[in-house]
Amino acid sequence: MPQYILVIDQGTTGTAVSLVNAKGIIEASFDQEFPQIYPQPGWVEHDALDIWKTVVNGIQNVMQKINLHPKDIYAIGLTNQRETTVAWDSNGSPLHNAIVWQCRRTSQRCHRLKQLKWNPYIKKSTGLVLDPYFSGTKMEWLLKNSPKVKEAAKNKALKLGTIDSFLLYKLTQGASFKTDVSNASRTLLMNLEKQSWDKKLLKLFGINEKFLPTIEDSAHLFGITKGVEGLLDGTPIYGIIGDQQAALFGQVAFEPGDVKITYGTGSFILLNTGNQIVHSKNGLLTTLAWRLPKQKPVYALEGGAFICGAAVQWLRDNLNIVNQSHEIENLALEVEDSGGIEFIPAFVGLGAPYWEPEVRGVIMGLTRGVTKAHIARATLEAMALQNNDILEVMVKESKNKIKTLRVDGGASQNNLLMKIQSDYLGVKVVRPRQIETTTLGAAFMAGLGSGLWKSTKQLKQIGLLDKEFKPRLSKSLRTQRVKKWKKAISNLVKSK
Repeated sequence: MPQYILVIDQGTTGTAVSLVNAKGIIEASFDQEFPQIYPQPGWVEHDALDIWKTVVNGIQNVMQKINLHPKDIYAIGLTNQRETTVAWDSNGSPLHNAIVWQCRRTSQRCHRLKQLKWNPYIKKSTGLVLDPYFSGTKMEWLLKNSPKVKEAAKNKALKLGTIDSFLLYKLTQGASFKTDVSNASRTLLMNLEKQSWDKKLLKLFGINEKFLPTIEDSAHLFGITKGVEGLLDGTPIYGIIGDQQAALFGQVAFEPGDVKITYGTGSFILLNTGNQIVHSKNGLLTTLAWRLPKQKPVYALEGGAFICGAAVQWLRDNLNIVNQSHEIENLALEVEDSGGIEFIPAFVGLGAPYWEPEVRGVIMGLTRGVTKAHIARATLEAMALQNNDILEVMVKESKNKIKTLRVDGGASQNNLLMKIQSDYLGVKVVRPRQIETTTLGAAFMAGLGSGLWKSTKQLKQIGLLDKEFKPRLSKSLRTQRVKKWKKAISNLVKSK
């Protein structure tokens, strides 16, 4: 009888539910979007019940796709958008819309805490920085501003957590209130060394630890299902891991120095630093990647460029240079280089390692000979070069040399972009056959926890390779190209 891991991949704009077989192959998936809520400028919310409905609907539809019986589900794995915060009561009813990781409503609070010199302690304890991105100030805001949350707290019926803990609570009809170390490490509340809630920070944000979920290994029996349409009661939930950490795990990037880039709207880069906590001095985040049973936790450095695939969307939607995003590759192949132009897509400022929020995008070096093909080429080069900047800092701070770069996400299917990335980084780029590595990471975690797979060594043997890209540029030409890019960045920053 075939056995399957059912994976719930709960993202920012939608939920994907997938079935992964014992060979590590995704056999079926069902995706569904849900509404985004914008109460006022800079605020972003989700209706947590909308999210739950997409999960239930996804389970039913994906099972029907391959006519699978619920008894064939061996275990459930869960991965999720990180930092997004939910408040609910003991009945599993949300008390306020979920506050999404993108929401900036606590910007002033973060600024005030920086003035009060809290950033050094937060950086040391959590590996993060004071920013509305993370969950701590979102929870504080809910406790201070939502009447229903206040009332539930008064009655000791309040549950506060990230999306994973809310969905787990719903899947088990309230029997399990837990989270894993990877998600907890994104809340601004967990001490990285101890992997427990930091009492000093709980006091700072006015959060009672009893309102928070228990922190567990990423591969752990989190609970069993009860009353979920399409599933048998008693189906075990064995793996929970945040989405970017799941992508790293799905890439079987288990060794220190292993690194992955997910090419999405922005680019998300994680470098495995093993059991070592590396505190960045150049704006990178330190995060907990995962913790397996009876093993030491694995940490990572994380950085990202705000604009990656979004630059191609801009060419498509605003300049009409291409009709479909995938057309950019063939257009860029019409020329050998960018014709001397440099495109810095700083539409919302520069992220790591520059952290210049006030600068804006620019195309420089334009001449009458420049064509839309040159602009397309310059866009792909910019996508690769901004990742280089982050990776350069990661290598320096972690003291881990990158031998191979693993890639996933939509834009990783662009062969020219992958060649450019390999050339400018000077290392081999490896693309897996299945680029849905977030789903795979959650499946692998649940499979390890449940015993479907016995070890990470077994996961490495699963054939996932699609294509390799090896650097062709000489070291001197690579150095020359990177130097030109950094000079353009420097000029842009000076001109702001």
